[in-house]
Amino acid sequence: MKHGSWLRAAVCAAGLACQAFGAEDAPKKSTPEGGKAKDETAEKLAVTTNQVTIGGAKLNYTARAGTLFLRDRENKPTAEIFFIAYTLNGFEDLSRRPVTFSFNGGPGSSSVWMHLGLLGPRRVALAPDGGAVPPPYKLLNNEFSLLDQTDLVFIDPVSTGFSRAVKPDDARQFYGVEEDSRAIADFIRLYVTRHGRWGSPKFLIGESYGTTRAAVLTAELRQRHRMNLNGIMLVSTVLNFQTLSFAAGNDLAYVLFLPAYTATAWHHKKLPDPWQAKPLAATLAAAEEFALGDYQAALLRGASLPAEPRRQVVQKLAAFTGLAPEFLDRSNLRVSMGRFASELLRSENRVVGRFDSRYTGLVRDREANQAPYDPSFEAVVSAFASTFNHYVRAELGYESDQPYETLAGVGPWNWGASNTYLNVAESLADSLTKNPFLKVHVSCGYYDLATPYFAARHTFNHLGVDPQLLKNITLDYYTAGHMMYLNTPDLEKQKRDLAHFIKSALAGP
Repeated sequence: MKHGSWLRAAVCAAGLACQAFGAEDAPKKSTPEGGKAKDETAEKLAVTTNQVTIGGAKLNYTARAGTLFLRDRENKPTAEIFFIAYTLNGFEDLSRRPVTFSFNGGPGSSSVWMHLGLLGPRRVALAPDGGAVPPPYKLLNNEFSLLDQTDLVFIDPVSTGFSRAVKPDDARQFYGVEEDSRAIADFIRLYVTRHGRWGSPKFLIGESYGTTRAAVLTAELRQRHRMNLNGIMLVSTVLNFQTLSFAAGNDLAYVLFLPAYTATAWHHKKLPDPWQAKPLAATLAAAEEFALGDYQAALLRGASLPAEPRRQVVQKLAAFTGLAPEFLDRSNLRVSMGRFASELLRSENRVVGRFDSRYTGLVRDREANQAPYDPSFEAVVSAFASTFNHYVRAELGYESDQPYETLAGVGPWNWGASNTYLNVAESLADSLTKNPFLKVHVSCGYYDLATPYFAARHTFNHLGVDPQLLKNITLDYYTAGHMMYLNTPDLEKQKRDLAHFIKSALAGP
């Protein structure tokens, strides 16, 4: 999910209430898993039991926090992968109980975001709209957890969370699209083998670069381990990186970001009438039509665009972005995300958020041409990091003196592409073709300026699969940003959407 540069960041909710960090219904004392002796790898495992109320039902579950070692062909350990798994108690027939593997993005992000924001039995307490709260931070029981539908396994890739390469200098061998995919696939194979889940329905859920990882994993698991999946859930999607790049000569990103600019300006009441007076959906429909029509045609014409048509496009672009016509003209009709975020509220000395453009923050340099930071990220990162560091030790019983790397530097990343853009939509299209039972759910936030919803729609409209496979793909939309689940109404909706998706995927064709 998160990183400083746009590339690494893009690519990278009342049930059983309790006091902060589960003061009520505290977990039982950690015990060794089944009394098994440790092997020579000295893998760690802490096991606790607890209860969560979802949909009015009290559910008992077991939490396992620990590490598994990846090994090379000589059976020597190469990396220690940290994971947290939640399994619902009482299921004897695991062929009827799905298991879902979850990871975030970056690359370089731990799995903490969807774990404590969307899926797990605990969630971070924020303002109802996802806004910041002052420290000290608290965890709540998550009545919107997906644990009632599926067991959950949260994976931290190498160098994130508590996961480390055995030899620090070897960490770079895991830094790349294919390298990362092989490592996560090896972990999934090992977890499935050790916990008897080969016969269980299997799902992946990834966010941001985690969606990139999920698409590649559909192929890696199928080809290398002959493991077909029942479904994948993509949260804030980036599969084709051309859709996000404001590089010279690539006008596609300007077209696909435009409706997200419109949503942002509408939220901050910067659009002129009639667009500001209309419901968001109606305004976005008009912005999408303009983006794919007159705006795209004008960009394609370049310097050959006559003066009068150019003036008309400038006026329409101003109406759909809330930016001054003079600024748009000077920008040659092309405004990158960073410039938009810094320009929209410049007169108020504010910058809008990248992960969620509903957020705003103060700026120090009033003349900056790029957003100096992301207020939507700064509003929540400490809350997630602080609560996790307490939760993993106080509730889950996992002890480590290592820093939990919420966000880690994992560069240089091997994108595996030369003189082109990474496009893992091809991997997903191939997996859909060869495994026509595979279902795909896509979650899109209207206020996401990192992986905009219109870019995701474009990618799936150009997937190039047989038309009958399009019924396997579901797109749902939310009135928040990159982490739409931080907004409580969206969290509730997303839980319903994902639960329905899993049930539908298990129902078959």
